[in-house]
Amino acid sequence: MERYFKLSEHATSVRTEIIAGLTTFLTMAYIIFVNPDILSTTGMDRDAVFIATCLAAAIGSAVMGLWANWPIGMAPGMGLNAFFAFTVVAGLGFTWQQALGAVFISGIIFLILSVTGMRRWLIAGIPHSMRSGVAAGIGMFLAIIAMQSSGLVVDNPATLIALGDVTNPGTLLTIAGFFLIVALDAWKVRGAILIGIIVVTLAAIALGVSEFGGIVSMPPSIAPTFMQLDIAGALTIGIFHVILVMVLVEVFDATGTLIGVAKRAGLLTEGPAHTNKGLSRALMADSTAITVGSLLGTSSTTAYVESASGVQAGGRTGLTAVTVAVLFLLAMFFAPLAGSVPTYATAPALLYVATLMMRELAEIEWDDVTEVAPAVLTAIAMPFTYSIATGLAFGFISYAVIKLLTGRARDVHLATWLVAGLFVLKYALYGA
Repeated sequence: MERYFKLSEHATSVRTEIIAGLTTFLTMAYIIFVNPDILSTTGMDRDAVFIATCLAAAIGSAVMGLWANWPIGMAPGMGLNAFFAFTVVAGLGFTWQQALGAVFISGIIFLILSVTGMRRWLIAGIPHSMRSGVAAGIGMFLAIIAMQSSGLVVDNPATLIALGDVTNPGTLLTIAGFFLIVALDAWKVRGAILIGIIVVTLAAIALGVSEFGGIVSMPPSIAPTFMQLDIAGALTIGIFHVILVMVLVEVFDATGTLIGVAKRAGLLTEGPAHTNKGLSRALMADSTAITVGSLLGTSSTTAYVESASGVQAGGRTGLTAVTVAVLFLLAMFFAPLAGSVPTYATAPALLYVATLMMRELAEIEWDDVTEVAPAVLTAIAMPFTYSIATGLAFGFISYAVIKLLTGRARDVHLATWLVAGLFVLKYALYGA
């Protein structure tokens, strides 16, 4: 173990790495409750999605640890799971099997981009302000989903949305859960989101809002979602923009998270980040996890920024990620508990993750209106059109047009022109 993970070289120990892995797991374990809650709205079997989530996280984290030797945990990503359920299936009318097929194809494309080096060309070509706008927009999208599912906001024919019944027990639990998570995180309590979900679930059971299904059992069957993806259905022309959005978000999310966490751990060597061997392996691990996750029956798997908590606890090698993998495997035995978690308990988690993602707006170049306008348009379009894809389309098209109209077309990278052109073509041929 010492030689394989090079513990001495990274000035760490088995004990430190295991503690770091436990720390990372506690901060990201909320996904085993939230992901089934979101994906089950598509008609997918909730228990099967729970197992798929645990397995995808375990396999992704294990590959990251054993292949890249990086202390980064992986699991189905927030944002793309909502895109999968509420845009691709509920909004565009594709089946969840076709959506899984699109995830598989996006993973293959991501893998090709990583192996060929085209990923760094794409990343270099996407404006930093746009990346910030996308992250903030996904946060706002998660926020409206959380507020709608918990009853905090409701449909209103006059104003589109309005305040819901805040005296409803479930809605009150969501509000209380949000405050609890914020307070715990402010006090630097590890696993604040997970604790919040469990406390609200217990309160919901006590108040009769949710039924108690037990705590521990043998893992349920994954058969309802395993190998159910429809790749042929995902190859239709009408879904190509869905795959484009998945690839773009996966590339932004994975690259940003991996570089950010690796820098904190001191794992990136001098020189351009994209030439780092560890980063290349980590990106390949990420893309591999996406394809494996789609086979199991879950939305895109990605690196978790919560891994920074494990790095803060001393994690420096892949042993941290392997520890996370083992813990996700053990989590499969808690399916009854996951089935007892109501929407009112996952909504506060979604809302808090949304607030954390909104801080990306601070990275926008606010003194340059040609950068600000497209980024903000990207962010606000996602919740107001209830579509991450539409937000991306608005952002890329407006970025290219605004730069052109202000005489700064040369500032626009070919990659941005290409993506904007693809979105224009999609609207011209197929409309909204």
